[in-house]
Amino acid sequence: MKTAQNCIDNHSNHHGHRGRLAALAAITTAVAILAGCGGGDGSRSSSAANLKQTASQQASPPTGNQTYIDPVAYSVNAADGLAASQVSEQAAIMQHRWVSGGTTINYTTTTGHLTATDSKGNPEASMSYVAYTAPSSNGAPRPVTFFYNGGPGSSSIWLRLGSFAPTRVATPDPLFGNNWPNYPLVDNKDSLIATTDLVYIDPPGTGLSEAVLPNTNQSFWGSDEDADVMRDFVERYITVNNRSKSPLYLYGESYGTPRTDMMALALESAGVHLTGIVLQSSILNFFADASYAVGVTGTPAGLKLATDTLEGFLPEYAEVAAYYNLVSPAPVSQAAYAQQVEQFGTEQYHHFQQYAATWALSQDGVPSLFGPPVYPATRTLQSWTTQSGMTLQALQGYFSANPIYNSLIPGTTIGAYDGRVSLPNSDPRLQADPDPSDIMISQPFTNALATQMPDYLGYTAPNATYVLLNRTLVNTWDFTHDGQPMPDTIPDLLGALTLNPRLEVYSENGYHDLDTPFFSTEKQLARLQTVPGLNPNLQVTFFQGGHMIYLDDVARPQMKAGLELFYRAKAIPGALTLATLPLPWRDEDPASEPTGSAPVTQAMAP
Repeated sequence: MKTAQNCIDNHSNHHGHRGRLAALAAITTAVAILAGCGGGDGSRSSSAANLKQTASQQASPPTGNQTYIDPVAYSVNAADGLAASQVSEQAAIMQHRWVSGGTTINYTTTTGHLTATDSKGNPEASMSYVAYTAPSSNGAPRPVTFFYNGGPGSSSIWLRLGSFAPTRVATPDPLFGNNWPNYPLVDNKDSLIATTDLVYIDPPGTGLSEAVLPNTNQSFWGSDEDADVMRDFVERYITVNNRSKSPLYLYGESYGTPRTDMMALALESAGVHLTGIVLQSSILNFFADASYAVGVTGTPAGLKLATDTLEGFLPEYAEVAAYYNLVSPAPVSQAAYAQQVEQFGTEQYHHFQQYAATWALSQDGVPSLFGPPVYPATRTLQSWTTQSGMTLQALQGYFSANPIYNSLIPGTTIGAYDGRVSLPNSDPRLQADPDPSDIMISQPFTNALATQMPDYLGYTAPNATYVLLNRTLVNTWDFTHDGQPMPDTIPDLLGALTLNPRLEVYSENGYHDLDTPFFSTEKQLARLQTVPGLNPNLQVTFFQGGHMIYLDDVARPQMKAGLELFYRAKAIPGALTLATLPLPWRDEDPASEPTGSAPVTQAMAP
C-alpha cells in the first residue's frame, strides 16, 4: 500500500517510509525462497584535526556574503567513501532578509558540510546541510530545529523547499496547475525563521553526503546506524556553532519519524537534552503496516497486525472519498467525519478480521499470496454505508482486488502521498511513476533546486550531483532494530521520555495522506497509555492535506500557528493529548522501554 508502496519507493522516495515496488519485489523474492527454498558541551571529542571549520556562529554572524565552489566529487554509491584528505567543513555563507507583515528578520544561510564523528572522535561521514540562522532579538539563545525527510534514501530537499524555510516552491497542491513542472520559488510568509533557526540535514548517501573512509555509505544504511550518525551530526553542529545552550528540536517527516524517536533516545542517552520533537506524517511501528511487514519478513507472520492495518487506513480513505463527493451526507467537518469513521472501524474490528490479510496484500497487487482472497459481500458493504457515510462505490473501492489508489474512481489513479491529487490512467507520466501526488512535485522541486543552490545559497559543487532520492539505498537498508526485523519505535520514544520527562512531543497528520494514515499514528502513540504514571507533554493535530501537509495553502499557515505555540510550550487548540487519544489496539505490544524492560499490562481496546 503505499505503505508498502511509497515511502521506500516511488521515487525510492523522498520522505516516505517504503513503497509498493520495493515491497512487491521483496515479497516476490520471499515467495521464490519459500517455493524453492556526548553533547553540545563538547562531550564527544573531535580529533579530525585536518577539518577546516568555517561554519557561522550565532554569537558573531558574518558581515558579508561568502560563496563557495566545492571541488569534491561526492558519491552516494554504496561502497564509496571519502578519503580523509578530501574532507572539509567549508561552507557558503549568504545574507538575506525575510519580511512578513510587520516582521523583518535578517538571516544567514550556511550551506556546506560538517563531519559527524564517533565517540572517539573518528570521522564517520561528511554530511551536507543548509542552515538558516538569525541573531537573537532578546539576548537569549534562539532555538535550533534539525529537519530531515525519510525514505529511507531521501535528502532533506522536500522539507527545505516545501515547508518552513524563508523560501519555498509554490505548488498548487492538490492540483497540477498550468505551469507544471516549473513552479516558482517564492518568499515564504509561513516560514519559522522568526521563531527558530532551521538546519536541514542530508543523511549519508543522499544529497551531497558521503561516508569517510574506512566507512562507506552503506555503513550507515540501517535503522540503528542511521540514527547514530544523525545524532553525531547534531552533536557536531552544536559544538561547531556554540549552541549547547539553545533549545534543541528535531523535526522528522515519514521515515524521519521513527528516525526521530531513535535519535531522541540516542541524543538523550548521550547527554544532549532536547526540548521537543515533531513527528510529521508518521510510521512509528512498521509491524502495524501488514503488507510492508510481509515484504520484509517474506512470511505470513508479517500479517499478524493486518486487521490494524485495514482499520488504520479506513478513516484516511474515507476523507479522500469525501473529497471526491463519495460520502453522503457530505461531512460538516473533516474532524467530525474522521471520528465517525474511527468509531465505525472500532465497532467492525472483529468483522474486519476475516478480510484483513486479503486487504493488506491487495495493496501490492497480490491478494492471494497466502490463500484465497476474501471480500465482503455486496449486502455487507451496503449495510456499512450508513455507519461509515461512504457510498457503495467508495466501499467497493476499499475492499477490492486492486490497490485503493486505482479502485476508488474508475479510470483514475489517485495519489498515495495526497489522495486528492489524481490523473487519468491514460496519462503517460504514470508509466514512470504510479503516484500522481509524487509526479506533481518531484520534477518541480528538482528544477527549483538547480536554481536555488548557486544563486540564493551561494554554493556550487561542479564535480558532484545533489541526489534528491537514492533509489539504491532502500534496497540494501537494514531495517532491523532492537532485536526485531523492523522498527517499532514507541519503545524508543518511551525511553527518551523516561530520560527526559519534560520532552515535548508534537504529532502533525494530514487527513488525505494515504501513505502514513493518521488513525494508525493515534493508535501507536496511544500505546503510551499503558505506562503507569506517564504523563508526557504530547499533542496530536490534524490538517487538510496529504503526506507533505505543508504543500497545502490552507494547512501550512495552520501548521505554522500550531508550531509557534509548540515552541512556546503552549497548548494547541483542538489538539489531542495522550489521555484523549483512542485506546490502542489490543493485539499490539504495550509500550515498554527498549532492551528488555518488564512489560506493562493494561486493558487495551480493539
